[in-house]
Amino acid sequence: MKTELPLDQIIVGDCLKALRKIPDASIDACFADPPFNLNKRYGKHDDDMVREEYLAWCEQWILELVRVTKPTGSIFLHNIPKWLTYYSAILNRTAHFRHWIAWDSMSTPLGKTLMPAHYGILFYSKSPKGFKFHEIRAPHKRCRLCHGFLKDYGGKKDMMHAFGQLVSDAWTDIHRIKHNKRRDEHPCQLPIHLLERVILMSTDPGDVVLDPFLGTGTTAIAAKQMGRHYIGIELDENYARIAREKLAFTSETKFKGHFASVYLGKVQTIREVDAKKVFPAQLTKQQKRDKKAKPAPAASVGELELELSARRKDKAGR
Repeated sequence: MKTELPLDQIIVGDCLKALRKIPDASIDACFADPPFNLNKRYGKHDDDMVREEYLAWCEQWILELVRVTKPTGSIFLHNIPKWLTYYSAILNRTAHFRHWIAWDSMSTPLGKTLMPAHYGILFYSKSPKGFKFHEIRAPHKRCRLCHGFLKDYGGKKDMMHAFGQLVSDAWTDIHRIKHNKRRDEHPCQLPIHLLERVILMSTDPGDVVLDPFLGTGTTAIAAKQMGRHYIGIELDENYARIAREKLAFTSETKFKGHFASVYLGKVQTIREVDAKKVFPAQLTKQQKRDKKAKPAPAASVGELELELSARRKDKAGR
């Protein structure tokens, strides 16, 4: 008997029990932002486990995520570098490393350490080849006051893309939610446009995105806005309630007919294939060479007469 996926639903309960009910190879992308085991207040979850206990628990849900992911799908795990090193060791046995995405986000130093300046997002594919991946673009970085480019393009501005650059594995343009008026009552709420970037990069419209630690619904909202299905699992009934309330007012987000991540009225991420349709093409190196080598158009008789007349007047004035 085939098990139906609980599409566009939030399951309240233990993530391991819920994940075991999800069929093998049925999910296009998994995103997990688990508790960091830093003794934060997460409602019902005990965020102060013994290290061995915490890692044993993490291994269970990580392997479940790999199991439910399609051969063309991907797994994304968000955490502090300390725990991601352990996560990577687990995933290396059953999946294929693609990237360690460094999300620039300042934190507080603890003890004798360098200043923590990023969270990590592990990006693994279920298969070594044939997984879904789309190049994405983000806006060029500009000065907040003069709106000029922050990067010196060295005389190559005519070759710049009209919208922005291809996204690398260092994300410095998306920031944590700092203002209380934009936050829910949750200790680790991620910005929606961070999840929209992940979803645009790894899935297609109509695909299924799963989050086993949904919190107040960020991944589900991002999936719905990008035209994807979602499955959320959340232990705390209050967080699930907040997520459902927000999802009720969530609709698809598009820019000129194409799914795009929009924040504060500006496009933050768009797929390269769609950017080619809505923005003018950038010059290639060869086109720039051809443009420079092209001779200037010959002056007309009228233009030559005007130039000679101007020279006579200039000479007479001397």
